[in-house]
Amino acid sequence: MKVLSLIPPMTQLNTPYPSTAYLTGFLRSRDIDAVQEDLALALVLSFFTPEGIAEIRAEAINIPEENRSASVNFFLDHFTAYQSSIAPVIAFLQGRDSTLSHRINARGFLPEGPRFASLDAFDDEEAGDSLAWAFGALGSQDRARHFATLYLNDLSDVLRDAVDDRFEFVRYAESLAGSQPTFTPLESALNAKPTLMDLHLQKLTKHTIKKHDPSLVLLSVPFPGAMYAALRIAQVIKKINPQIKIALGGGYVNTELRELSDIRIFDYVDFITLDSGERPLLALLEHLEGKRSAERLVRTFIRNSSHRVQYLNWQEPDIPFEEVGTATWDGLPLDSYLSLLDMLNPMHRLWSDGRWNKLTVAHGCYWKKCSFCDVSLDYISRYETASASLLVDRIEQIIAETGQTGFHFVDEAAPPKILKALAEELIRRQVLISWWGNIRFEKTFTPELAELLAQSGCIAMSGGLEVASDRLLNLMKKGVSVEQVARVTKGFSDTGILVHAYLMYGFPTQTVQETVDALEYVKQLFENGCIQSGFFHRFTCTVHSPVGLNPQEYGIELVPLPEITFAKNDVAFIDPTGVDHDVLGQGLKKAIYNYMHGVGFDMKVESWFKGLGVTIPKTTIPNNFIENTLYQ
Repeated sequence: MKVLSLIPPMTQLNTPYPSTAYLTGFLRSRDIDAVQEDLALALVLSFFTPEGIAEIRAEAINIPEENRSASVNFFLDHFTAYQSSIAPVIAFLQGRDSTLSHRINARGFLPEGPRFASLDAFDDEEAGDSLAWAFGALGSQDRARHFATLYLNDLSDVLRDAVDDRFEFVRYAESLAGSQPTFTPLESALNAKPTLMDLHLQKLTKHTIKKHDPSLVLLSVPFPGAMYAALRIAQVIKKINPQIKIALGGGYVNTELRELSDIRIFDYVDFITLDSGERPLLALLEHLEGKRSAERLVRTFIRNSSHRVQYLNWQEPDIPFEEVGTATWDGLPLDSYLSLLDMLNPMHRLWSDGRWNKLTVAHGCYWKKCSFCDVSLDYISRYETASASLLVDRIEQIIAETGQTGFHFVDEAAPPKILKALAEELIRRQVLISWWGNIRFEKTFTPELAELLAQSGCIAMSGGLEVASDRLLNLMKKGVSVEQVARVTKGFSDTGILVHAYLMYGFPTQTVQETVDALEYVKQLFENGCIQSGFFHRFTCTVHSPVGLNPQEYGIELVPLPEITFAKNDVAFIDPTGVDHDVLGQGLKKAIYNYMHGVGFDMKVESWFKGLGVTIPKTTIPNNFIENTLYQ
């Protein structure tokens, strides 16, 4: 039996999403014929050709002039320049023509649409020229890749405005799937007349099925923004050959479809599996081969003979983390991914820049207490580790296959004990890699450990500071304090390891004063060289988190959900503080955008919120708080 794993649009353009690599590697370790394809990358590249640009134009000129966006108008006015430049730009971003950087940097080669306005438009006039700042820090290749990325972002806007209004590079038709109580929005979209985007995806799907002739297709859906395209792919496969079985899984499914009862999704797929896919897949393969009854499927939804959704969960242990095999990227076009440079900040760019081998150091989270996190779900709650020796074996095998020595450890929070052992093993075996990952900023990460990690190849760390408030950090059960975060991050930065802070606003009972004070802490962390990058996320309450499960402990009341037969995740809540966090978020994002570019530190934090129609108090945090924490 041949198993084909597919990455549906959209995920990433710079590196493959790792789920199919994990599953393909595991299946091959069990001597199962397994292959994989990335249709997300393929879909984008199908438009980024001279022929694809002509197709976009044909769609754009059909839009009445009064309804055309600025992006579409600019594209039509400069169509010839786009059509002639697209192939060289893609080759450049794929690393196949580095000399093109000279022409791109001359600012006459690329048509510069609305996205290029960001080059000279910081959020505050005092912030200066972002391009001048970046050029001194980055260099000509990166400068050119930033221009080329803006060029592609302009084309992305045209694809959205002229071809398919649901399109984004990452969040494709996200609103159709995320926390949707019924399947109706997706079904309506799937039954509508196909857009040009849909037609391209249909063609790619047909080609892939003809190429591999699989018996089972696995659709991995990590985010709501990949669900619509996954079902479009399934729709095409069922028309080509209804005998091909289709299984759906992935992070979105594991999180939002746990209480599924809407039968209509089974018009597109045959099986939906939850949580780690290895054991459910082995059971499913045995079932399809006639060696196991449907009643003995593991963590799997099906449509039963009574035409109802049935959840089957025969009790069998999961495959131990040490026995899942080594991920393989065989079959994925590693030389075709686009190394983009969206954000000029040296740390922030890692998410879209370069092709990273994705690897998990441990399954689950060793802390699993944070009240905003889905700690009740398997991907967090089941914590398993592997030996450092085995992890380095996997690293060496991946390097041999891909020729790439860059690794992104994608753990929820990589445990310090394992990272220490891994670093020592890398150094002992003289395996030279560059790596980065996500951690908790806990006190175990001493300056000495940071130095060891740097010696092993660590170049960057990301971690959650969330709301920089000791009261709220305690309420979150984060297990860290602002002072501790300052010391840990400074220890990393002093060894040359870049640090990114995940930040949060809108947590239950968070006041305006706490928001302003949190921004003051963040500003001082930047000023004192503790962090180089950060991003403010709006807190969302989920039904699987401690906040969603026990809202009264956090001083809030949940808004009753409608009857749900499909996706269940986000839940609105009533916060007695009544703070308008969405408005405050605008100021927070302005501020951190400037801080990441090394400017705006001389401005009072409350000034970032001016003009937003809210009264903002002055910060209560001394302007030398972090400095005193570090050097007292």
